[in-house]
Parts: sequence; structure tokens; C-alpha cells
Amino acid sequence: MLLAIDIGNTNIVLAVHDGKKWIADWRIFSDWKKTSDEYALVIKNLFAHAGLAEGQIAQAVLCSVVPNLTRSFEKNIQNLFHIKPLVVSRLIETGLQKDTTPPEMGSDLLANAAWAHHTHPAETCMVVDFGTALTFTTVDGKGRVLGAAIAPGLVTAVNALVSGTAQLPQVQLSLPTTALGLDSEQSIRAGIMYGYAGLVKELVERTEAETGARLFVIATGGLSASIAPLVGRINRLDPMHTLEGLRLFASLNY
Repeated sequence: MLLAIDIGNTNIVLAVHDGKKWIADWRIFSDWKKTSDEYALVIKNLFAHAGLAEGQIAQAVLCSVVPNLTRSFEKNIQNLFHIKPLVVSRLIETGLQKDTTPPEMGSDLLANAAWAHHTHPAETCMVVDFGTALTFTTVDGKGRVLGAAIAPGLVTAVNALVSGTAQLPQVQLSLPTTALGLDSEQSIRAGIMYGYAGLVKELVERTEAETGARLFVIATGGLSASIAPLVGRINRLDPMHTLEGLRLFASLNY
């Protein structure tokens, strides 16, 4: 079995693939103050609750944008599963043209680009990832990474708004019923959801203008399903897209 771990600034996603399908997945908070021993207990408890044995894991792939947690999880994978994890970087085999991969490109964006190209090799694809940051990664049909755009994520924007004001409440980011809110909650929901839908459409259209190609747009991340109906340009929703990219890296490098 394969253990895939995607460490982000807000959440850590862990998932187990049995060779045919994802059989378990978990989402926990990223906390760089936690020790390796504390995370080891978390992992052991997750596996026990799911009825999985640590000895069943034969491969592990690790994608991280938090360096302190990268080292912690590398150590835990070696101690708990007695295997050396594949740590994603631009130096591994990705199925993309290496010379087009920017040195600063995050490993999560690399996984997004690789899986998009692997599943749609004849298309110019954009992956819109609704995470802590809202990221747009574009790859063409030749496996060339064309570039990326980054904006604050939806929840990040709401948190910044609420923390910087005295009277605005925290709200659930569901589909708005109106663009003209009559209370604070309706108004924030309208501004964020419709505003970000417009942001996504604008980035798609500008990228198409620059590349001269019609984009195949893939959405992933926590709020992708909520906002997709407002965007109108999403061709495919795939909540496991980044993890599938990690699984691809494991198949190409183990």
C-alpha cells in the first residue's frame, strides 16, 4: 500500500491507496509547534481507528510546503513504517519537462501540474486549487509548465477580513442567494463567493489570451465544489487531484 502525505500551511492530508483505490484519508491541522513524537501518536491513532496496520505500508510519498514539518514527517515515516519516503521536489521524475519547472515552484503545484498532464496529455490544463492560497497552475500538452498565479485563499480572505474589523462575523462560505446582502453574513458571503468566482474566470480568460489555447480547467481543494457552480468554467472537479499527483510520482520513482 501507498501512504501519501500533503503538508500544507493550514492542513495536512494523509491518504492510503491499496493499488486500486484510496481506502482511507484524513485531514489534520498543520502545527509546526507539535513535536515528531506528537505527530507519531496522531498517525498511529489514525491507522488504528481505520483498522490499518503500519506494516501494510510499502511506499510513502511526501509533499510539503512547511520545511519544519517535512523533517518531522520524514522521521516518523522511517520510524513507523521502516521505509524511506519519496520527498517531492523538481529533481524527481514527474512526467513533466524538467527544464520548464520553476525552481521556486511548490511541490503541491508540481503534483497538480503532473496529474493534469498525465490525465489530459493532449490538453493545455489549468489546475485551480482552493486551499490556504488560491493557486492556478498551467501545463501544456507537451508537459511544459507554463506558469502559475497565486492569490489569498477564500478562507484566508475571510479570516483577514474578520480579524481586521470589529463587527463583522465569521461566516460559512456556502453559495450566496443574492449579490445584495441585507446583513453582514449575506454581504460577506456575496462578496467572497461572487468575487472569487470572478477572480477565477478572469485568470482563466487572461491565461487563455496569453497562451492562445482553450484551457481544460480542473478544480481541487476544500471549497472547489462550493464555488464551481459560480465559475462556469470548471471542466472537472477532483478533490483527490493533488494526492493522485503524489501517487503518480511514487509510480515513476520507486
